[in-house]
Amino acid sequence: MRLSGTLLLAFLLAGVISTPVYTQEKSFEDWIEELRIEASSLGISESTLVALDDLEAPLERVLELDNSQPEFVQTFTRYLSLRITPNQISRGQGLLQQHATLLEEVRQRYGVQPHYLVSFWAVESNYGRSTGGFSVLQALATLAYDPRRAEFFRRELLTALRIIDEGHIAASSMSGSWAGAMGQLQFMPSIFNQYGVDGDNDGRVDIWNSLPDIFHSAANFLSQSGWQGDERWGREVLLPRNFDFSLTGTRTRKSLQEWQDLGVTRVDGSPIPIANMNASLILPAGAAGPAFLAYTNFRTTMTYNPSTFYALTVGHLADRYTGAGPIQRMPENEQAMSVADVRELQELLNASGFDSGVPDGRVGRQTRSAIRDFQESRELPMDGYASAQLLNNLRN
Repeated sequence: MRLSGTLLLAFLLAGVISTPVYTQEKSFEDWIEELRIEASSLGISESTLVALDDLEAPLERVLELDNSQPEFVQTFTRYLSLRITPNQISRGQGLLQQHATLLEEVRQRYGVQPHYLVSFWAVESNYGRSTGGFSVLQALATLAYDPRRAEFFRRELLTALRIIDEGHIAASSMSGSWAGAMGQLQFMPSIFNQYGVDGDNDGRVDIWNSLPDIFHSAANFLSQSGWQGDERWGREVLLPRNFDFSLTGTRTRKSLQEWQDLGVTRVDGSPIPIANMNASLILPAGAAGPAFLAYTNFRTTMTYNPSTFYALTVGHLADRYTGAGPIQRMPENEQAMSVADVRELQELLNASGFDSGVPDGRVGRQTRSAIRDFQESRELPMDGYASAQLLNNLRN
């Protein structure tokens, strides 16, 4: 099961690697009994709390996945190719037609265009076919019992019990990912609790089986997070020679007119359309790869999952449903960096006077800033991109 999305989950998972392991002082049985008392004090019924009797000792598989460290940092090429295929595009197009009436109803209520909703559905759970095979209660109990992030997962577990108590789903049917992300939307319980919508008016919010509930809930979350129903997510663009790559990244926002004045064009060389919108310039594969102007809906997508790869994939897949072609300037033979490579790169940056923080093998904001500073000192394109070529430059 891939590491899925919903907002806090992706943010949370970004910090799991290399986390020290602590020992829980209480036995699991005593811990469950303490949780039962707290849940009861919050008004959760005894009939719901019976589900706690079925929880076994912490699942080793959940802890293994929680502590797993990837060998390689995934490239944009690889990330995209796993999620956007001819079959995935044609299936999405068919589902758009099949559920057109429902999706239009949702669009009119929340302002989220159907092709984007179906794209989120595809990327989150492969159109509902990959929702995870773990008991959400068991997964959350395992992670809440582990002291490292006990408070966060304890709150999620109590919220999951409340969702069961309210009659939305039976405990035995509450399935999800190893980290507790639920159903076809991969919502954490707290997000379900805040944004879930009973789209079919049956008195329950069922993001496991009910498409009206699934689409209404996703659209409600996106709408309340700032989605603009009359705008697209962004577009691929072409940069002029000698472009100032220090202007790239989500921290920089400029009007479309300003980007046009800087020489940014559509990929065919024609002028970018001018509207009263701000955009950031995103380079997912560095200066040698494709460039994208990303608008408000791109940023809203990142509240669902704070990854530029994720947001670009959702937007591009939605475009493909409506007949757009593939990305024009995908890099050839994009070389993956191993986690060890990234750690070495960070160590070399630090040794050269460019502070990338504690070497951890993850390319975060501080590492990208250090890379930009190094690139500026060597008069290289300041794209902040961690690459094998950059590592060789530092080694030499």
